[in-house]
Amino acid sequence: MARKSITGLTQRGGIWHINKVVNGKRIYESTGSSERSEAERYLIHRLETVRQESVYGVRQKRIWREAATRYLLENEDMRSIGLTATYLEQLDPFIGDMYVTHVDDDALRPFVEWMRKGGVLPSGKPKKPSSNRTINIALQRVVRILHLCARAWRDANKHPWIDVVPMITMLDERRTARAPHPLNWDEQRILFGELPPHLQAMALFKVNSGTREQEVCKLEWSWEVEIPELRTSVFVVPQDFGGRSDKSGVKNGEERVIVLNSIAKSVLNEQRGKHDRWVFPYEGAALHRMNDTAWRSARIRAASAWREEFGTDPHPGFARVRVHDLKHTFGRRLRSAGVEFEDRQALLGHKSGNVTTHYSAAEIEALIKASNKVVATDTRAPTLTMLRRSVA
Repeated sequence: MARKSITGLTQRGGIWHINKVVNGKRIYESTGSSERSEAERYLIHRLETVRQESVYGVRQKRIWREAATRYLLENEDMRSIGLTATYLEQLDPFIGDMYVTHVDDDALRPFVEWMRKGGVLPSGKPKKPSSNRTINIALQRVVRILHLCARAWRDANKHPWIDVVPMITMLDERRTARAPHPLNWDEQRILFGELPPHLQAMALFKVNSGTREQEVCKLEWSWEVEIPELRTSVFVVPQDFGGRSDKSGVKNGEERVIVLNSIAKSVLNEQRGKHDRWVFPYEGAALHRMNDTAWRSARIRAASAWREEFGTDPHPGFARVRVHDLKHTFGRRLRSAGVEFEDRQALLGHKSGNVTTHYSAAEIEALIKASNKVVATDTRAPTLTMLRRSVA
């Protein structure tokens, strides 16, 4: 008589997976085996585990994928949930089928090495090598979920998913962090000259307002607030501004006032009438980000233009200049011009404990004067000395 086959196994990608409901609980996980007989033995083991849990109160063993899924579902309204989902998707091939009790430095080492070297994403797209900072952000998600497993989540018998949270080692971010590169006036002139018109306007506004990339990309005319007594206006970025996603929000969780110096104001005047909603539209819509192919191509051309004009190689930071360096440039120029720390915080949108939208007209006027101290298009600006390490 032929042996009856065990139900609840399906094959995907050559690997047998369990999909079976037992005592009202669904088991949905990989067996890790391409052999039917071995997969059946694993399923029998899992069925016995469920039986012991229900009869004897033995703690259920949870796999990482179950913990990651629960975390995403419980935090779906979190501003950074999209980024978290990306990291958890990248982690899944390495620890998805692993018991949470087994997630430690040794288990995470293959993931860390994959992130360092780059490879192929779950979507099939190539992935560039990641910095230690990026890897640490992913590891911090792991630590957070493990803490929930130990301190918050309980099974039917009130047992925590794990007893102890293992020490997860973070990487040294100083070794791979790219230092900021505030632009000098020659670098700004050359770089901006290579940018396409839409990016040039955005960059000129950004370097004169200290705005973040998404604040520029998604800047809306409805945020403009007129100040009649000063014959000018400011922009108030709402607290729930979504950035790249609808849930990302303003970085420091507060409303953000964008003060306009004379250059930023002139850029805005040039943009008026181009779109009903977006200040910096591109092909009728808001740009997703400034750091795109056009930006990266422009900085390559700018490096070549520097060599041609000055006969020397540009600073490595200029050859790899980032959009965020424009904000660093504005902050460095404010400091060089003698603008007080508190005013620099306000102009850069840094969290200071103040309710930033409750400025008086006199305070706005003082901030505009401070911002105008860095207005220039050439070396007639306030002296800005950059001490940069020479590169052999």
